[in-house]
Amino acid sequence: MPTEEFTDAIALLKADHRAVEALFAKFEKAGDGDKQKIATKICNELKIHAMIEEEIFYPAMEGTLDQDKYDEMFVEHDSAKVIINDIMAGAPDDEFYDAKVKVLSEEIEHHVGEEEKNSTGVFAVARQSDVDLVAMRDQLLARKQELQMQAENGGLPEAELTALQSN
Repeated sequence: MPTEEFTDAIALLKADHRAVEALFAKFEKAGDGDKQKIATKICNELKIHAMIEEEIFYPAMEGTLDQDKYDEMFVEHDSAKVIINDIMAGAPDDEFYDAKVKVLSEEIEHHVGEEEKNSTGVFAVARQSDVDLVAMRDQLLARKQELQMQAENGGLPEAELTALQSN
């Protein structure tokens, strides 16, 4: 993944969104024999995406985003992580497997909408900030590549919750 492929951090994150949307569409059309492989790919892509956003992108936006919106991003991630962990622990013949993937798809669609909203979304706010989105792209890409290697060489750990664990 050369950095030239993505003009900045937002372009990289949006490309992730489109890739996962395509995987969800592929899952919808898949036969039973392919569903687990596709669902695993979806879950790994989402885990990696959530990790790079939570480790790099969101912290850079703290103070720039409204605090309620900032907190909401983490809670939405955690909600998806609960379903991701459940899907990863299951199999296509489990009761509700397809329904879990569908609900995950709907949650991600909502979350992506919040991030990509034209003038008030997280990405729009980021573009209006003084954050160096090109330098951030390089950080995001480096971390993403590390996590992809980890996924290929033994797998990613269970998705860790951030906001839903606080008491």
